[in-house]
This record gives sequence, C-alpha cells and structure tokens, in this order.
Amino acid sequence: MNICKAVGLRISNLLIQKNMTLYRLEQKSGILHGTMMCIMNERNKNITLRTVMQLAHGFDMTLLEFLDDKLFTESNLDLE
Repeated sequence: MNICKAVGLRISNLLIQKNMTLYRLEQKSGILHGTMMCIMNERNKNITLRTVMQLAHGFDMTLLEFLDDKLFTESNLDLE
C-alpha cells in the first residue's frame, strides 16, 4: 500500500477510536475539507510531512504517536 492510503486508513481508525467526526478533525487540524476529501478518497498521490503533522495535532497526538501504527511498517508500505 502507498503512504497516502496508509494515512487515510490511520485517519479512519483514529476517528472511530476517538469517536470523532471528520468535520471536527478538519476544524482542529486546519486542513481544508477539499484536501481532506482528497486524502480520504485516495486522490492525493503525495502527502507532506506538514499535513501529517497537522493531522496529528488535530488528534491531539504527537507526530510519532500518529505514525506509531503497523500501517507504517516497511513490510506494509510500497516505498517505490
């Protein structure tokens, strides 16, 4: 799986885990709705570190906490 798909899945899992809506995440992270929809619908081919940091902030997590998931292991990611 590519990194963008992994980020989208991580967002989905955290929304359920934290009983949070996507709209609330957009508000807390400062990410525009259109950008969030591109991430969630896998239309975004590249995701920046800044965006991942904003997502982590929206979930009240550190960047390392956001990335601390099996989705982001080398065996799960296609890094090419």
